[in-house]
Amino acid sequence: MSRTPNASNAAGIGLRLQHIAEVAATRPPVAWLEIHPENFIANPHAAELLQDLATAYPISVHSVGVSIGSAGGVDRRHLQRVKALIDRIDPFLVSGHLAWSTHEGDYLNDLLPLPYDRESLGILARHVDEVQQALGRPYHVENPSNYLGFGGSTMTEVEFLTELVARTGCRLLCDVSNIHVSGANLGYDPYAYVDGLPAEAIGELHLGGFVIEDEDGAAPAQVLIDTHSRPIDDHAWDLHAHALRRFGPRPTLIEWDNELPSFSTLLGEAARAEAVAAGVFAESMRHAG
Repeated sequence: MSRTPNASNAAGIGLRLQHIAEVAATRPPVAWLEIHPENFIANPHAAELLQDLATAYPISVHSVGVSIGSAGGVDRRHLQRVKALIDRIDPFLVSGHLAWSTHEGDYLNDLLPLPYDRESLGILARHVDEVQQALGRPYHVENPSNYLGFGGSTMTEVEFLTELVARTGCRLLCDVSNIHVSGANLGYDPYAYVDGLPAEAIGELHLGGFVIEDEDGAAPAQVLIDTHSRPIDDHAWDLHAHALRRFGPRPTLIEWDNELPSFSTLLGEAARAEAVAAGVFAESMRHAG
């Protein structure tokens, strides 16, 4: 039986293999955990620990290898491996990326962008339908972090995601930090982006850290790189509060993949996310009164 977070605004932590033994042994006070299935499919010991943890914590599954944006189609063998793990742990939510990462059987260690036009939309819609049919549950599509735009795009990212929801009935994973990163890199208003998303489709929020690097070119510039290797930036926290006002209570993930800190540091970030949410909803109650 799938467990769900006790509160709709509960903050979870991304469970990485470096922390799994500690979490299994100590059972820290975290509301829920999110995993990448690719870390467990070929690791029987980790999969056993995960199955045990799934009896104590709600689990969200966030795939990095179900490449719904690949023109050649979804890798059905990989999708079945992901489904087998999902069937074992029965997560409360399953998600993946608005991106492509495979080409002619080769897996690329990156999440690559695609143009936002009718052709891409048709490909994405077919693949999302296939994934949802295979898994037997809604698939949550995450907005990417962007470093460039396609001149041939005929829709904004928000329009593209909204139409994808309308065509497939999928839901959305709103990565708040990705919106801040993309807005800074491409020069758009991240608050307007949040306001344009269909609130009823948002099933989960993500928060992660980034680094700032100097960009080569004729004019001095900086680019934000979504590394998940730093504490969450204050700009992202502010945008997160705005997203909660727009969408209402949503489970929020602390996402940290590189230069991992102690698990207690992640617990502190999760506590801050819950405190931000509590402040937003207390403010809402005061205004309602």
